[in-house]
Amino acid sequence: MSDTAHVIKPLTPETFPAWLALAEKHNGVWGGCFCSYFHGDTAGTVKDEYDRATFKRRLVDEGVAHAALVFDGDDAIAWCQFGSPAELPNIYHRKQYDAGESSPVPWRITCFFVDRDHRRSGVAREALDGALGLIAQAGGGEVVSFPNELEPGKRTSSSFLHNGTRAMFEKAGFTFERHIGKSKTVMRITVPAA
Repeated sequence: MSDTAHVIKPLTPETFPAWLALAEKHNGVWGGCFCSYFHGDTAGTVKDEYDRATFKRRLVDEGVAHAALVFDGDDAIAWCQFGSPAELPNIYHRKQYDAGESSPVPWRITCFFVDRDHRRSGVAREALDGALGLIAQAGGGEVVSFPNELEPGKRTSSSFLHNGTRAMFEKAGFTFERHIGKSKTVMRITVPAA
């Protein structure tokens, strides 16, 4: 964990400017995704009708984009995206995941991002813990995520770790269920209501 005391805030219309500043600092994150890949269309917003930053803003305004933001002072330095499967339908290896899923869960965690100036300092774990805290405040329930399992001794680019690592999730109390794809895992935890 980081030695610095950071503050966790939810992604809201009020915190969106700080979130956007972090995304823009990194050229929209992973080639301009603006953390929109996992989202689907809503009744009022169709993804292909907007640039990615505007699409994300519209989802935040509609209340269907959730994230735990890690703040260092006034600056967002990381986030962990979470939401319902209806909010975040686009996951990697979806067919394989669905084929082995016997009981759909109310929450999923799909994406992390950490400012390049704060990486390798425990901030991603702070974001994960923040997301679990926000899920508890929203009533809790089962949470599933799809972190990568790293090969021992092999260096992996952070661009392939958009959903963290199995080890980080195990330390947070998640249980490994199965593999999907080459290196993705399915991990689960039940979060009690706050």
